[in-house]
Amino acid sequence: MKIISIRENPDYKDEAIAYFQRSWPSVRPEIYEDCISHAIGARGNLPQWYLLEIGNKIIGCAGLITNDFISRGDLYPWICAIFIEEIHRGNAYASLLMEKAKSDAKGFGFEFVYLCTEHIGYYEKYGFSYLGQGYHPWGEESRIYACNLQ
Repeated sequence: MKIISIRENPDYKDEAIAYFQRSWPSVRPEIYEDCISHAIGARGNLPQWYLLEIGNKIIGCAGLITNDFISRGDLYPWICAIFIEEIHRGNAYASLLMEKAKSDAKGFGFEFVYLCTEHIGYYEKYGFSYLGQGYHPWGEESRIYACNLQ
């Protein structure tokens, strides 16, 4: 099992784009293509995109970005697009992606990471605390969670 950073392994770019697009079909496909393509060689440390691989099969993904289409632009970075294939859920594999994003964020000098979700009780198991509600441009709300990296 390994976590693949697309920045460190740009040869995975096309596979990562396709995987994120399949995993999050409600997101316009050009969003992931543009974000992932421009992350490679970006001047700053963000964004970061990750794949989780078991054997030679990708089973999950996540990102570390500056804003997850949420009203709280004062908070960053955000762990986003966490996805694990249904057959592999229940094994805490998402926690591996979260830990990689947290480790990178801490290494980049951030004190906190954030995520937005509708899930209650899941992210708390991995060090996140509910912070409040945030608002998306398309009119929906999400719960905002924070994790102290110190």
